[in-house]
Amino acid sequence: MKNLIIVFLALIIVSAVHTPSNGQEMVKGIVYADTNNNLKKDRGEKLLSDVAVSNGVDVVLTNSKGEYRLPVSGNDIIFVIKPAAYSVPLNENKLPQFFYIHKPEGSPELKYKGSSATGKLPKSVDFALIPSEETEQESFRMLVFGDPQPYTLEEIDFFYRGIVKELEGVEDVAFGLSLGDLVGDNLDLHLPYINAVKNIGVPWYNVLGNHDLNFDVKSDLFSDETFEANFGPANYSFNHGMVHFIILDDVLYPDPRDGRGYWGGFREDQLKFIENDLKYVPKDHLVVLAFHIPLSETEGGDSFRDEDRTALFNLLKDFPHTLSLSAHTHYQRHDFFTAEEGWPQEGKHHHYNVGTTSGDWYSGRLDENGVPISTMRDGTRKGYAFINFDKNKYSIDYKVAGKPNDYQFEIYAPKVVEQNKRTSAPIVANFFIGSKYDSLFFRIDAGNWKPMHHFKAIDPSYMYELMQWDFTDTLFEGRRPSNPVESSHIWFTGIPTKLELGEHTIEVKAKDMFGRTFIQSKTYRVVEKP
Repeated sequence: MKNLIIVFLALIIVSAVHTPSNGQEMVKGIVYADTNNNLKKDRGEKLLSDVAVSNGVDVVLTNSKGEYRLPVSGNDIIFVIKPAAYSVPLNENKLPQFFYIHKPEGSPELKYKGSSATGKLPKSVDFALIPSEETEQESFRMLVFGDPQPYTLEEIDFFYRGIVKELEGVEDVAFGLSLGDLVGDNLDLHLPYINAVKNIGVPWYNVLGNHDLNFDVKSDLFSDETFEANFGPANYSFNHGMVHFIILDDVLYPDPRDGRGYWGGFREDQLKFIENDLKYVPKDHLVVLAFHIPLSETEGGDSFRDEDRTALFNLLKDFPHTLSLSAHTHYQRHDFFTAEEGWPQEGKHHHYNVGTTSGDWYSGRLDENGVPISTMRDGTRKGYAFINFDKNKYSIDYKVAGKPNDYQFEIYAPKVVEQNKRTSAPIVANFFIGSKYDSLFFRIDAGNWKPMHHFKAIDPSYMYELMQWDFTDTLFEGRRPSNPVESSHIWFTGIPTKLELGEHTIEVKAKDMFGRTFIQSKTYRVVEKP
């Protein structure tokens, strides 16, 4: 009898969890091809089957009539996962409109406004998709910003004039993505940030960063309320060509270890969303994940929860083509995870920690336009990245703001050396986009190419820039840059002195991991000792 009672109670519990009779609300709707882009289902417009729709955890496909059903809890964002053959509507600010916020009571009362009360669910939450030619665009380009992070309206102006202005009307870019820290703690600056970025003129997606949080919350679940109100879901996905993009909030706040600060990682519901989302992604497609805090540890120590990185990697184990993107550090580097670092496949997972549009937080001397030079602490010049996709392959370009496209590294060398005199002076090249899988060479006066040596070091060009602030007798305009960090993309060699008197040309050639070659030059003089 006791065993029968136990079984009966267990059946009651299972029934309560899995049957809709427990009062769980359901959202339903359709997905349709909005051929005239008027955001209404008109007669003759096609209903779309096999399109993925999510509530942020569950992912379902529309049926043959374009219909979907999903459970909702009262604090949800329902969104369509854009198929490659379609685009999504944009608002006047070029922000993709692919979601419906369902918060019947609205966001909690917070310092920065979240979502207003949405009230009762509509009878049907429908999603419009606009037919496009993306299926033919298996090759495309995206634009990537790391940390715009303005703390003031003046820094919004620096961001606009130093970055956005040179990109206005950019061609051959499918869309853009900012990798978090859209602003610096003052969430009222989200709108000025949006107003700046829309001038680029392409659809723009956004990631939540640790400086975009509602800090007056006690649960991570509510830390993105203002972000959601301004940008939509903090966790979502979409397809373009043969690439599946997964955008994630990887900032745990408050830090689950001590309740103070933040930590990199994922909640269980986020990992479940990734698992459910990937069920409908072909295994031969490239999966690109984008979040704010890097998967690798930063110079600050334990910056990412190890078990969450392991869980993410395990979810990707059947996808041989992957890339992940982050920002946050205000330097630039590539990490390659192998089996030794927990990657569950042969080969390696490439993680690209992108340089920032704010550089070193808008520090440094002002350029001719009154905008801070703001070189990053590893010597990477302020800028942004382009990622080029060809089916499930990719390559990366880094563009230094205000410089020509071919300005890919900084060469440091003395201006003058004594003829035939031994010297400790080096030739140093900081290849901004470089990694251990790249090779650099040098030659003097069009001689034979010789290899340079890769090592981690502080960039001497950055140190020179920094030390000027400490040795000047008068104050500079701007703000002293941050102290340096080791750069992962430095190459060096000794400088030749056994040369004829006069001017000589140093050429440095970089061969990157994508098979491309870049060459830059600098001159120095060989003189006799007076």
